[in-house]
Amino acid sequence: MTIGEKLRDLRTRRELTLEEVANRCDLSKGYLSQLERDLASPSIATLTDLLECLGSSLSKFFSDEEPVKVVYTPQDVFERRDEAQGVTISWLVPNAQQNEMEPILLTLEPGCATVVDYPHEGEEFGYVLSGQIVIHVGDYQYTAKKGDSFYLYPHLQHYLQNTRKTAARVLWVSAPPSF
Repeated sequence: MTIGEKLRDLRTRRELTLEEVANRCDLSKGYLSQLERDLASPSIATLTDLLECLGSSLSKFFSDEEPVKVVYTPQDVFERRDEAQGVTISWLVPNAQQNEMEPILLTLEPGCATVVDYPHEGEEFGYVLSGQIVIHVGDYQYTAKKGDSFYLYPHLQHYLQNTRKTAARVLWVSAPPSF
């Protein structure tokens, strides 16, 4: 990526117009446009001032380090469907097992259940997006419907079950990752 492309990318990510940046840096809009199109080269002093106005620095600007990915799209999702079990697990963040928590989208078909999860360390949170589920924790059962959430310290065996006639979808976050 050229200096001009990087400057334009930095400006547009901050949702600033050429005119706004020009006013902040005491430069002309035309000159900034030339910089972004690599038709002119800034002095070090001008580039330093420009980057400061854009919330960056020379070291960050010229770093080869890739920015951390923050937004994940449907193309990033990895899905595993178990037809026999009637469960679909969609990993919403690729490689989340390397992170502190792991968010998944769990779809339970009518009359189906997840496998029994035996006691383990960590915490689990779920939010029912649609349908209704029964949460089995040890000898206890809890019902959660659309809009309800649950929080588990998984020191007892546990699993989710859909006893209804429509599919249930649950946003489930496990910390540390366990799926």
